[in-house]
Amino acid sequence: MKILFMVLQLIASLILIASILLQSGKSAGLSGSIGGGAEQLFGKKKGRGYDTLLSKITAIGAAVFIVCSVLLVITQ
Repeated sequence: MKILFMVLQLIASLILIASILLQSGKSAGLSGSIGGGAEQLFGKKKGRGYDTLLSKITAIGAAVFIVCSVLLVITQ
C-alpha cells in the first residue's frame, strides 16, 4: 500500500511540475503593472480552454499530492 502511495505521489509531482511550467504568467513585471490598466479596461481575454485546463490539472495534481503525502505520513 505504501508503494502505491509513493508511485501516486511521484506521478502527481511530475504532473504538477509540467502543468505549472506550461501555464502563462499573470503579469509581465514592471511593464505589465504600468500598462496593465489598459488591458483590464478593454478586457483582454486569454485562451479559455488551455489556461482553464491547465489550472484544473494543477488543482487536481496538488490535491492528489497532498492526500498522498498525508497518507504516507499516517502509514509510517
